[in-house]
Amino acid sequence: MESKFAELDSVIHSRVRLAIIILLLQSETADFTFLKKEIGVSDGNLSTHLRKLEETKYIKVQKRFEHRKPKTTISLTDKGREALNEYTKNLEEYLRLVSEGKKL
Repeated sequence: MESKFAELDSVIHSRVRLAIIILLLQSETADFTFLKKEIGVSDGNLSTHLRKLEETKYIKVQKRFEHRKPKTTISLTDKGREALNEYTKNLEEYLRLVSEGKKL
């Protein structure tokens, strides 16, 4: 039996990962410290979520040293942008059906 519901991308459908993608969409690139502060998560928690997004190629992570200190910069890829657009479209469809009072 086919589901009436479009699949929501399970990689994006996480508060932290969705926040990462939205922040990157707004700023093009961000560093690790900025994301950690804005989202309010620990280093380990953020690292885990970044790894998941990087594995799906939704983000690109660049590591380098700046003044002998490590600096991690994260950017959203075209694939990540497309995935967010699809996720948003599917979520909007759910909300449209509910707002129209349609039986799901």
